[in-house]
Formats: sequence, C-alpha cells, structure tokens
Amino acid sequence: MKLDNEIKTQLAQYLQLLEGDVVLKVSLGTDEASQEMSALVEEIASMSARITVEKTQLSRTPSFSVNRVGEDTGVTFAGNPLGHEFTSLVLALLQVSGRAPKVEQSVIDQIKSIRGEYTFESFISLSCHNCPDVVQALNLMSIFNPGISHTMIDGAVFKEEVESKNIMAVPSVHLNGEFFGSGRMTIEEILAKLGNAPDASEFDDKDPFDVLVIGGGPSGASAAIYAARKGIRTGIVADRFGGQVNDTVGIENFISVKYTEGPQLVANIEQQVKEYNIDVMKLQRAKRLEKRDLIEIELENGAVLKSKTVIVSTGARWRNMGVPGEAEFKNKGVAYCPHCDGPLFIGKDVAVVGGGNSGIEAAIDLAGIVKHVTVLEFAPELKADAVLQDRLYSLPNVTVLKNVQTKELTGTDKLNGITYIERDTGAEKHIELQGVFVQIGLVPNTDWLADTVERTRMGEIVVDSHGATNVPGVFAAGDCTNSPYKQIIISMGSGATAALGAFDYLIRN
Repeated sequence: MKLDNEIKTQLAQYLQLLEGDVVLKVSLGTDEASQEMSALVEEIASMSARITVEKTQLSRTPSFSVNRVGEDTGVTFAGNPLGHEFTSLVLALLQVSGRAPKVEQSVIDQIKSIRGEYTFESFISLSCHNCPDVVQALNLMSIFNPGISHTMIDGAVFKEEVESKNIMAVPSVHLNGEFFGSGRMTIEEILAKLGNAPDASEFDDKDPFDVLVIGGGPSGASAAIYAARKGIRTGIVADRFGGQVNDTVGIENFISVKYTEGPQLVANIEQQVKEYNIDVMKLQRAKRLEKRDLIEIELENGAVLKSKTVIVSTGARWRNMGVPGEAEFKNKGVAYCPHCDGPLFIGKDVAVVGGGNSGIEAAIDLAGIVKHVTVLEFAPELKADAVLQDRLYSLPNVTVLKNVQTKELTGTDKLNGITYIERDTGAEKHIELQGVFVQIGLVPNTDWLADTVERTRMGEIVVDSHGATNVPGVFAAGDCTNSPYKQIIISMGSGATAALGAFDYLIRN
C-alpha cells in the first residue's frame, strides 16, 4: 500500500523528530493484505535512516511490531494503521524512538507502577474515530511498562477472528484473552479499570473553589476558561473530558473552522484549558449537590468538594429506546455510532431507529457499506432536513417505515431482528437483521441533582439569561439546560455566560 503524497509529506516531517533507532519486525504471508503491509513498511523505512525492517513470525499475519534495537516494546499493528489510525502509527514510531509523550508525569508513573503480565488486544476499524485514543493509550502503556503488550487488530483484515469472538462494536478491548471493555477510553480510564483510580483521600486537602465546574464538555471548558481568566480559583470535575463531542465525527458548522472532527476539537479545547491555572479532576462524577454556607459537591468516590459557586455542565447522553432486548444486545448488534461500528456490518441487513437528522445521516452512511438499511420513524413523517431526505430516498437499498413503534429487539447470543407495531393499524411485524443503530435524540445528565434545582419534565435545568438556576450561586450551561438548541457553539457561549454570571454573583455576594 503506497502512501499518497500528502500523507507521505506529513510522515517525512514527523520522522525527522525520531530520537533513536527503530526496528519494524514484519510478519507477512502471500495475501493481498500482506503485500500492502510490506509496501507500507518498506516505504516508511525508506524515509528515515533510523528505521530498519526485519522479517519475523508474529501471532497474526499480516502484522508488524515497532521496537527499539534489541528490545521488544510490545507494540504491534495487525493491519495497516492508516485512516484514523495514522496518528497512532506516527506516535508509536516517535515514542518508541524515545520522544517523550504529551502526558502528565503522574500518568507515566502510574503506568510504570503496574505489576504483572498484561496482554492487550484492541479490535478496531480504520473509520472509527473513537478507536485511536484506545490504541494510543495501550501502545503508550506497552512502551513504558515491559509487562504490558498491545496489538491493534483491524477487524476488516481479521474478519474470522472478529466473528468468532462475536465482536460487533469497536473499539473492543481484550485483556489476557478476556473481554476488558468497549467504546472510547482514555488512558486514565484504562488505568482506573486496572485499579489505579484516584480515591477520596486525594481530594481531602483541596481548598474551596470560587467556581467549580461540573462537566468537561464544550460548555464546561468554556466556563472554566472564562472563570480562570478572571483570576479566581477554578476547578473542573469531569467524568470524561470533552463529553459527547468525542463521539462526533465531522463538524462543519463551528464558525471560523471549515471542518474539524470531535476528537481534534476536544484536544484543542483541553490544550487551552491546560494553559490556565485550572484544577482538572478527571474520571470523577458528581453524586450530590447541597447548598450550605458554601456549595458542596459530593463525588461518587465519596470525596466532598466545596465552592462559592458551581456551574453544572454535565451535558447529555444518547437516548435509549427502553424496549426489551436493547440492553441485552448492546455491542452485540445494538449500536449508537454508525461511523465506528458500521464497518462491522458490511454486507449485512441493519436498521436505523430515528428519522431526525442524525438518524437519516446514519442511514445514508450505512447504505454505502451494508446490504440493506431499514429506517423506522415513530412519527408519521421524517423530521430530517429535506436535503437529507432527498438523498435517502435516492438510495436503492433503503426502506423507510414511518408511523411505527419499536416493540422489541430479538436474538439469542446476539441480535437477529426487530419487532415493530404499525401505529395506524396496530399490526405487529418483524424484520430479520444483524444490526440496529439507535438515533433518537438526547437525555440530559441531571438525574443526580434530584430536586435540588428546578428542572423541566424532560430533566433539563431551568436557567435565566445569566445562566443562573433557582438556587443562589448555582449556574448551569450547555446541553443539560433548557436551551432550545443543542449545538457545540451554543454550549460554549452558554458556558461563557454562566461563568460571567458566577463572577458577577461573587462580586455582589
């Protein structure tokens, strides 16, 4: 597989940053995928005198490992790491060569402290925008700890292995042969699953904040930056920095940026947050809010943080259908990200539940790779923009069912069909298929607040024009509020508004 000129130019620039010699050990067969890998590896080696190639026999063919001279680092790519994984390849080459990664020293210390043998395997698709974070985290752990190894496995190349393990969602991570986790995971989240999460005692000596932001999405990050610029003590509690933007692929309506992707935008936001004196507490979820002399936030790990003001920006999550079979077959045919998991359903029959923009965009994307797509919409008409509907109806392998209610998802060890009811006739019907993509909107992450602040019947926090709630000193921003439009740029603006509102409150109180 020859690199195109643009990628080749980028790679040449990166390879100038290599700090030590790197050996690529390649395991090849005679198949087409092996020939492509051979061409890729040889082309990479031809671009730097620091890279050499050796032939070997690895557990999977085709694959290649990235090593220091005389040392196996445990970083292996089974499949060509291009597409979204191109960055994973570049970082592996640089970090194995000795170039320092852009992670905090405390994280590296955590990695080095792990004892035992850990063999990780991550099953990915090259079109998955969530997979690189997992691949890069596990590669980094392998580089810094000799007891850890990691192999990235392209599901499109190793189809039989993927099917034998019933892998129907990516990324899917296995540890020592057993399922470990699926979906996007940061290096901190992986370390936490291994038992290295911060406990409550690490929060005991924190002084009260002036502004404490709950949530690390666009609204939370914006609020924290605006607060920190005022020179006041600012903190962020974030279960997952970046929130749902991490799961967004193409972003074309972020003003002044013609096109970007969610993970890149999150990386840019996090980099800007780090430029300010903001105490970022990752992998933490708020459990309780109580207004006393100060506002107290209890975390799920038992720690209690105090602040003069709080900005709730906990965002929203994908809405579940709430029908029998949905939970049972999640990652076993039920999926929520067509970009990530779509390639696992090549040539198969799938359904998309939801006729809004996200549902119809998903159906259009899936129609290009699957055998057939059935769209199910509860309302009598689709809600998507007309241009999307026109595109959908032009596709030969799409069926649209309107005015239908999903009743049940069926299957045994994995999904095999969907049962729905025609709302006008009451007739019950069943479709045999292998995948269902759920695209029916969002639910605000506000259950933990109970009755402490006013919320709408949909669970959205009611705020005024300053971002203030009905509780003095408590503000809210972003998709968890009753803002009528859920957009990244609107969330950022509401975060700034809430921070300015909180600062004004501090001045007056």
